[in-house]
Amino acid sequence: MRTNNLGEFHIRKWYLQIEDTLATETGELADGSPVRKIVVGAALHNPHAGRFVGNLGGSVRASEALGREFGKRIRETIGDARVESYGKACLVGSAGEYEHGNALLTTVFADPVRSAIGGAKSWIPSTGKRGVPGSSIDIPLAHKDELYVRSHYDTISAMFADAPNADEIVIAFAFATRGRLHARLGGPTADASRAA
Repeated sequence: MRTNNLGEFHIRKWYLQIEDTLATETGELADGSPVRKIVVGAALHNPHAGRFVGNLGGSVRASEALGREFGKRIRETIGDARVESYGKACLVGSAGEYEHGNALLTTVFADPVRSAIGGAKSWIPSTGKRGVPGSSIDIPLAHKDELYVRSHYDTISAMFADAPNADEIVIAFAFATRGRLHARLGGPTADASRAA
């Protein structure tokens, strides 16, 4: 029997991935500060592994505590830097259903994270799949206040070397401190979004 160590969850492991992009793929140096992307992840026991559950409302409600912890961890990691974009994902172990992971990615989970980064108006792009330990996942990113800011459409790839086990779910939240380097596709700008 696993002992819960965060509300109704048994978390086996936390993950932190940080990458800084200093130049474009062609070598052009950053137009301003580098892009810092951060992924915070948690491997947690899936209490529904191996069975169908008709109502996942309990998982949705319990995910608020998970969101608060994710928010706390991103604040500790980001320091005084400003988060401009975000995305979320789940990797569900082979004994679980994709829906088990999705139950932990709703607004109930996300709102405490929004609060922790100083507020955010836009919905959060997300993805997920079933996987095995070492599976990678591409987490989409978009501007936190205005979905249609093209400069902030981005992705970060994450891999969790020893998760998810068959009876686990990995929940991941990704953040970036700015849009892509030398973004030049036009459309609404992040500055216009901040002014609104």
